[in-house]
Amino acid sequence: MDPFDSRNAERVNLPRNMIENSMFEEEPDVVDLAKDSTSFPLHLQIEMSGCLQSFPPLDPDDVVYEPRSSRLLVRGLGENDMDDEEEDCESSARLLGMSFMNRSSAQRVAASPFSRQSPSGSCSRPSARTMVVCVLLLVIVVAMSMVLYLLPECTFTKSGCPKQNKTSPPETVYPISSNGEVFPWAQLRLPQSIRPLSYSLTLNPDLDKMTFTGCTVITMFVRHNTKHVVLHGVNLNFTKATFKIGDGKATAVTVLEYKPKQQIAVKFTEELKAGQLCVLTLDYTADLSHSYDGFYNSSYTDKEGTKKVLAATQFEPLSARKAFPCFDEPSFKATFLIKISHKSDYMALSNMPKVKTIKLQNDLLLDEFEKTSVNMSTYLVAFIVANFTPISKNVSNTLLSVYSVPEKKEHTSYALEAASKLLDFYNNFFEIPYPLQKLDLVAIPDFLAGAMENWGLITFRETSLLVGSLSSALEKQLVASVVAHEVAHQWFGNLVTMSWWNDLWLNEGFATYMQYMSIQNVLPELDIENVFLDVRLRAMEKDALNSSHAVSTEVNTPEQVEEMFDSVSYEKGASILLMLKASLPGDQQFRKGIIQYLKQFSGLNTYTNDLWNSLTQVKLSTQHQNVTEMMSLWTSQKGFPLVTVSYKGDEVTLTQEHFLLTSDNATQSSSLWHIPVSYVNDSCSLAADCRQLFTLKTKSNTLKLPEKVKWLKLNYRNTGFYIVDYGKEGWSELCDALANNYQVLTSEDRTSLIHNIFALSRLRRVSFPQVHQLLKYLSNETETSPVTEALLQLNTIYRLLDKRYEHGLVARLKEYMLSLFGSLIRNQTWTEIESVSKQELRSALLETACQLHEESCIKQAKDIFKDYVDSNGTKRIPGDLQQVVFNVAAQSDDWATLLTLYGNASYDSEKRKMLKALSSTKDPQQIVWILQEGIRGHIVQTQELPLVIGTVCNGFAGFLFAWDFIQENWDRLIEKFPVGSFAIQRIVKSVTSQFSTKSHLDQVQSFFSSLKERGSNMRSVQEALETIKLNQRWMDSNLASLRKSL
Repeated sequence: MDPFDSRNAERVNLPRNMIENSMFEEEPDVVDLAKDSTSFPLHLQIEMSGCLQSFPPLDPDDVVYEPRSSRLLVRGLGENDMDDEEEDCESSARLLGMSFMNRSSAQRVAASPFSRQSPSGSCSRPSARTMVVCVLLLVIVVAMSMVLYLLPECTFTKSGCPKQNKTSPPETVYPISSNGEVFPWAQLRLPQSIRPLSYSLTLNPDLDKMTFTGCTVITMFVRHNTKHVVLHGVNLNFTKATFKIGDGKATAVTVLEYKPKQQIAVKFTEELKAGQLCVLTLDYTADLSHSYDGFYNSSYTDKEGTKKVLAATQFEPLSARKAFPCFDEPSFKATFLIKISHKSDYMALSNMPKVKTIKLQNDLLLDEFEKTSVNMSTYLVAFIVANFTPISKNVSNTLLSVYSVPEKKEHTSYALEAASKLLDFYNNFFEIPYPLQKLDLVAIPDFLAGAMENWGLITFRETSLLVGSLSSALEKQLVASVVAHEVAHQWFGNLVTMSWWNDLWLNEGFATYMQYMSIQNVLPELDIENVFLDVRLRAMEKDALNSSHAVSTEVNTPEQVEEMFDSVSYEKGASILLMLKASLPGDQQFRKGIIQYLKQFSGLNTYTNDLWNSLTQVKLSTQHQNVTEMMSLWTSQKGFPLVTVSYKGDEVTLTQEHFLLTSDNATQSSSLWHIPVSYVNDSCSLAADCRQLFTLKTKSNTLKLPEKVKWLKLNYRNTGFYIVDYGKEGWSELCDALANNYQVLTSEDRTSLIHNIFALSRLRRVSFPQVHQLLKYLSNETETSPVTEALLQLNTIYRLLDKRYEHGLVARLKEYMLSLFGSLIRNQTWTEIESVSKQELRSALLETACQLHEESCIKQAKDIFKDYVDSNGTKRIPGDLQQVVFNVAAQSDDWATLLTLYGNASYDSEKRKMLKALSSTKDPQQIVWILQEGIRGHIVQTQELPLVIGTVCNGFAGFLFAWDFIQENWDRLIEKFPVGSFAIQRIVKSVTSQFSTKSHLDQVQSFFSSLKERGSNMRSVQEALETIKLNQRWMDSNLASLRKSL
């Protein structure tokens, strides 16, 4: 899935990434008896309601822990009926063999050996001596029982409650299902005892009532003996359930549900035997989802103003279970046969081609689709009920189609053309033909993610798929990039799938890498290299934080699954693949390795080391490299290295350390990487054959050059994922070289120098005057990437200073930026240009100029907007200039006019630029309105709320409004966007990343800590706190030098 539908500010939120943090489980503080009763003496069996309850033996997959509330219910008590002291007493009493917890006080009195008895004629009262002796004996027996029972297996905690020691295996404590029965499973991950083989799904959506009914038939294989079947299901109301073994008779069964883990189960009195086939049939009803996941309802307004409704799906990562009961984990692959009913004026789409339609009563049709010819993970299943129009063509025996709402059919041609070229390229490159008969690309009007790679039925946000015939090359670049990403997933992710979400990068990192590589080959006119360089540099910003994570990292909760959909899995994953390819000898080892990986694991699930092993096994030259040894360090450790270079004569010393932007000076890291260090020097620096390669495996090493050099530039064309510090003297020499002739280095190398020196400034390894020294050469720069990188870095500082009320410094930085880029700004035209790279450059320069209130820029933008309005939209604004023109209009008296144009706009990319401009307003009332409208979703679609919040936060007038807004509306936000999802990550970053004071740090910390399971443990919160501290530190370190140097 692609969470982005443009660069940086244009990124959209993917819905995957979902749910709650209430899954963290604590270690039980009492020994539970939910295990084989034969292993305990009779007096230790639990007595419930006067009956001895025995429990089945543990499943081999069972686990240990369960939240406190469920443990109390297992004991037969109300959820909050005991305080801690009562729980301690009850636990200790059970350890003494007293099974009194469910008896009445009357029963306890009757059973007491010390209660007064009626006199008997045959018995005399015991003497005082006898009673004393009996009491002493009883005390001794009880004391010895305690010693024998508690030691050595148990120890007492400070509170007196027994706790198992390290040598005693912990006991499983089962949760309680919604009907009060014990639920037979206690882990987040499903047991491995049952494997689904096939699903037959029948779905009947009612788009008038926004509900649906379903029938799911699951054929399963028993891998080892078990007394239960556990799978996923959430918000499904089961009306009937049957189970049969082999060809036997189907019998009714009870479905248990444990909502905190979104699991359902069926228990049996007799074991299912390994090797058996069985069938579970479940009938249910449900509501169509009102968020952006599961089987959800969507709507749009057609050109006549009529509201149209539809239903679509978004299942990745954890939402197939919201549409049908299933084994909702990537490794439980199966085949699917799907049937969907709908009204005659609608159509249905699914992963496979339709094979027949049956007429039902009440003007309904039932479409049946072919059984999938491949085994699929549940998150790749998809179906849509809508009134869409397609255009199609055949590509390499595959029917390729692009669907949209009828009035946007004319905007689908470019996507079809790009997809056909990309599908043909991938078929040849991977040497594995696309395996399905058809591939549909569908534009959904109301869709949160950029796109989703469902096998055979890829869904897109409209802005990620539709462009008009007059759209700019930049807009086509975006569409081609998203299409390339999703089509690549048909191999990486669909054909070969990661085993669990901890290795999500195997899907997303590869698809990201392939999207750029394929476009460079198939659509070179789109100049995609600049975009790929930019995303690699942006990935470093997150990965430089202590709160980052390894590419392959442990994932134990639904929230953590959601958080894996981030720049580390996507862009860093793609970056290390590029670095690996650049370090391998020749051009074929990388390609042959991934072909071997795809063929070896076709239809299967994999782990990261499976990929590295496949690449290692390919031997095409004598320079064979152990890929596993090198790359496992890049995926198992968070962060990336800083390489410090120093040289004397012909000897160069390289030293590596963890590049860690932490505000804690005590934080140290011993991480080491195998770094493929590439380098060029003053005698040969541009051509590919100038590049030399040295692998740095230790903390420090020395290499010998053939001759003495004036300067070295490491990380040729920025293909490596590391930052370089050249030392004061080395930076000075590079600055002089660029000042004399900036074209002595490639554009990528100049860009990486700019990025690296700003990064080192945040690390306090270089001063701002050194940064200024390097940037001097930019007055001569003409290429896009170095200029846009410098603009991004300086604009970031500008916004930080602005929000610290450093108005004097802001004015001086504005003068500095206009002076540095003035000649480039003045050279920009306001008419159509063809080059994508030049469009990127012009857009960045003019947006900055107008943001800094450069007079000629403001006047030109206003004139173009006036002509556009006066022509009633017939006079087109060049696509790369639309954002700057709309921004100026929105920040002047034309905000209301722009809002009207937004409501009537038909081009999706143009409409989104209008929305971003409307969000850039400086008027407080307009800011409040657009934030509130974004969450209402009437005029502004709620899917765009992260974009709105991000844009509002960029302005001085709006960033505090946005911070207040998310505090007041947090619960509404997480209803729409799951906790941990990319949308929430983006919102948290937007509202906090420009704070730089202790006061704001305290506010942010206080608010998020109060959320508890509603978001307090998100990684994005830790990133936010860390970023604020770093901003504060940077300000404290650099304000004085900025005042001197600007």
